[in-house]
Amino acid sequence: MTEKEFKIFFDRNFDSLRSYLFYRSGDEELATDLAQDTLIRIWEKQVQDEGKKTVGLAYKIANNLFVSQYRKLNSENKYLNSLQFEFTDISPEEEMQYKELKEKYESALNDLGEKQRTVFLMSRMEGMKYSEIAERLGISVKAVEKRMSGALSTFRDVLKVLFYLLYLSSISVADIFFNNIKTQVL
Repeated sequence: MTEKEFKIFFDRNFDSLRSYLFYRSGDEELATDLAQDTLIRIWEKQVQDEGKKTVGLAYKIANNLFVSQYRKLNSENKYLNSLQFEFTDISPEEEMQYKELKEKYESALNDLGEKQRTVFLMSRMEGMKYSEIAERLGISVKAVEKRMSGALSTFRDVLKVLFYLLYLSSISVADIFFNNIKTQVL
């Protein structure tokens, strides 16, 4: 691949590689670094641009770099995931409910398979259409639909449990409230 061909290949694929790696890692700087490393390896190996085949190779290299980096930075990722938001102008009960909901969402997101999580985040975070996701990941639209359906099913199940728990907790709170009113009246 000549320098000019590589520049064209780089310009065409860098953003999509970086987005893919961002969805996998959640870290924009790491995604940028790994996308650059991926394209540098393609340049160093003097891979010829064969269209989708070369793009697929780039994604494979990016995936391998991500896995290696993930293993090295596992403790750092745990720290980043443990960061908490500061709340203002909300009650302690609302803060607790938000934290519980956030934990359930993150847990459900982590419970998704990697393929489902990637498709879910591409669709919901970047607002990509299924056809765009399919093209970027090199899979069929049906595969994207199936992965998204599985991810949404998981979130539906989590929400059912949460609503049920909220319903039970609101009943018990209401019972306590009404029992206190009865005792005060009597």
